[in-house]
Amino acid sequence: MSADLSSIPIPDAQLHAFRNLTSAKRFAIDIGGSLAKLAYYSEVRRKRTRTFPGSGEPREVYEVEEVDSPIAKLDFIKFETKYIETCLDFIQSRLLPTNNSPTKNQSKISTSVLKATGGGAHKYTKLLAEKLGLRVDKEDEMACLIKGCNFLLKHLPNESFIWQRDASHHYQFQSLEPDIFPYLLVNIGSGVSILKVESEDSYRRIGGTSMGGGTFWGLGSLLTKAKGFDELLDLAESGEHKNVDMLVSDIYGGPYEQMNLAADLTASSFGKAARASKESIDTAERFDDADKAKSLLHLISNDIGQIAYLNARLHNLDRIYFGGFFIRGHPVTMRTISFGINYWSKGEIKALFLRHEGYLGAVGAFLKGAEEEEIDLGSWTENLASSSGFYDQPVARAPSPVPYGVLELDRMELTLVPLPLIKCSYMPDLINLSEDKGARQHWIQRFMEALSHVADLAIACQLSSDDVYARAQQFVDEHKKQLARLTEEPNAFGTLTVGSLFDARQQCLAECSFPDPFVRIKRANTELAITKIPDVFRQLDAMELKQRHLCAIENLLAGNACDARGSDLFGDEPLTFEEAKTKIQRRPWLVDSFDDWLRRMESDAPAHACALIFVDNSGIDIAVGVLAFARELLRKGTKVILSPISFPSVNNVTASELEALLLRVKNQCSIIESADRSGQLLVMESGTLSPCLDLRRIDSRLAEACKQHGVDLVVLEGMGRAVYTNFDVQFNCESLKLAVLKNRWLAERLGGKQYDVVFKYEK
Repeated sequence: MSADLSSIPIPDAQLHAFRNLTSAKRFAIDIGGSLAKLAYYSEVRRKRTRTFPGSGEPREVYEVEEVDSPIAKLDFIKFETKYIETCLDFIQSRLLPTNNSPTKNQSKISTSVLKATGGGAHKYTKLLAEKLGLRVDKEDEMACLIKGCNFLLKHLPNESFIWQRDASHHYQFQSLEPDIFPYLLVNIGSGVSILKVESEDSYRRIGGTSMGGGTFWGLGSLLTKAKGFDELLDLAESGEHKNVDMLVSDIYGGPYEQMNLAADLTASSFGKAARASKESIDTAERFDDADKAKSLLHLISNDIGQIAYLNARLHNLDRIYFGGFFIRGHPVTMRTISFGINYWSKGEIKALFLRHEGYLGAVGAFLKGAEEEEIDLGSWTENLASSSGFYDQPVARAPSPVPYGVLELDRMELTLVPLPLIKCSYMPDLINLSEDKGARQHWIQRFMEALSHVADLAIACQLSSDDVYARAQQFVDEHKKQLARLTEEPNAFGTLTVGSLFDARQQCLAECSFPDPFVRIKRANTELAITKIPDVFRQLDAMELKQRHLCAIENLLAGNACDARGSDLFGDEPLTFEEAKTKIQRRPWLVDSFDDWLRRMESDAPAHACALIFVDNSGIDIAVGVLAFARELLRKGTKVILSPISFPSVNNVTASELEALLLRVKNQCSIIESADRSGQLLVMESGTLSPCLDLRRIDSRLAEACKQHGVDLVVLEGMGRAVYTNFDVQFNCESLKLAVLKNRWLAERLGGKQYDVVFKYEK
């Protein structure tokens, strides 16, 4: 067969997923009867910005260089099994462009083993070994399925969701939970297996039924003219089951109130066909194929739902995940299963589905191999720029025969865990752009308008590069397509939020080798801010206590407002510090707990043991605002942890930039110099790559420091941390959320106006 994949009818995004193939080190594959899922691990080179303290006199606050660094990626590509040989030929040619000898493959791939699972792992063992020159290790399908499920539930926010039948917004994505066990996994393939999963390695099959996807396909083929599984599902989407099923109202003329049975409840699946058979031998022709398909789907889904619910009750479980070939993100399937679970549990249990349920086996097979080779996997994040996402439409009308065919994960350099100070489970985002069409249109339009500005900044950072203009245009084109997609398919990567829009843009920049387009602006702003520090600190020191606390907060707010016209975000002219001080709202603020905060700071109560401050922007914000505020806490004897972003994103200060700044500030302030020297002032990166802070995924070292130093005050500064995310989060310690509402649209949403202030102190 030819190694040309152009004959495979899959989207360009799937072909794009093979771009890292020449760097592939390990493979795994899950081969089903219809679909195969290939996983490969690679290490690719990407540009990264490195900052370090400036040297010489006069010197810049920090110097910047771009270096090539290795990044680990995990790609999953879904394709129809009938194309497996073509796909393997293509892989072989990429790994060995000049020599396709199987023994040579092993010089490219760092392992000699291919992990394979699924029914096709046995059928295609010889073909896999011949094409890739690897020993094929067949792994148990259920073990891989569960291992993959555990991995995705722990690493990807918005992985699971509830299908809401009667809501205008059908998808309700679930929070990332630190403890996912125990749960019930209902895998619906040809038949149904029900598994109780108690831990990473402890699970058992507790039930099942032979009436599954194979039953639907088989009976559907006999009852209708549908030529395949997807066609049968699409047929069911347009059908009306009550034309075939006998309802309670057909028997009783309405609801059966003594038994609490609603009038539209199915009393007998295909019951009307039984009545019709007495009148005509041509019963099958008297009913529409779509109605028969819908009735059959209801019959099987309700049966599966009841059996799953009874097993959940028997084992005291309230989380039931559904996956397998039968589901595949098809709305009518999820709707009927959800109805069954909701009906039988009287609304106490909800059916949970997975965005990437089709990849569970491939993920699990890869993990099996990684564990055997003792590879440190760490934490992973979904690459929104390279994954095809989730299609909110029936399978047969999706852009390809494979409804969501590409998943790419990037390995984080840090291990991410939940912040231990969160009081209860939470969703971090204030505004759900998936549900709020007006908000979605506003924000996507803002990001569209910013495209050329961001591209210009990216070009300015790499003018010496020959291909910089081509890459900048690539960024504009790719991100524009992505924004257009999210306009129509807001559920593509889970709940769409302001944070996920920032993530998508930053990942798209990184894929085009623009790690930090804003770095030079940040450095210039920080240089300017340093010149203002002596006067600001001197003015504060001359004030009495109450006035000093208020002025320090006002400086912090003004510093946060300095990019109020969004110079670093959307291309408008920035405010100066002096302008910001005149524009921000005077007290009383829109949200105003300052008097409570002042009483706490003036009281005889012990000082806070340790304050954790999640900081925001570079320049005036961090240098004049945050450091002056932190200085007041240090005066009172409080240890302070400053936590900046870990990876560059817009004008946010990074850990290395903040450390370089502190080297300069120490020479101007004895309080900060002493605190830094004694360890009373620490800088610890947050682990995040977005200006919008998700406290479910922070650097494990920071989480440990919270326990070690007894953090009893959390400070969230800026709109991205205190408003867009975490405005409603509750902590098990004191917290302070403060920001200037720089965005007019958001300010009006919260009942205020541009430059109004949020100061929310909670005990």
